[in-house]
Amino acid sequence: MLERLPRILLRVEGAAVAGAAIALYFSEHHPWWLLVALALAPDLSMIGYLAGTRVGAACYDAVHTYVAPVVLSAAGLIAGTDLAIQLGLIWLTHIGVDRAVGYGLKYPTHFKDTHLQRV
Repeated sequence: MLERLPRILLRVEGAAVAGAAIALYFSEHHPWWLLVALALAPDLSMIGYLAGTRVGAACYDAVHTYVAPVVLSAAGLIAGTDLAIQLGLIWLTHIGVDRAVGYGLKYPTHFKDTHLQRV
């Protein structure tokens, strides 16, 4: 059990991020249709795999870390730009759900090799 604890904690963390992002999104009365329309947009980064696993993993990982959506959301909050906040929260939701179901950052060896497990 203890050897699986980090993987479990990362999944719980992802669920918490997704839940918080969705709660914040709807607490500000942002449009549900935008969340639905863009929920899978970060997965377009998988196009990088057309150039090989190393490039694909780099593209996927760049879009599937929390850094950019957190910065985008914070910048939107500071600048008072609702669209930036909405996009950041949608992006955070996507990443959080991915982590909660076991999709992690990719290793350059194969698409199925992730930091959480082999999918």
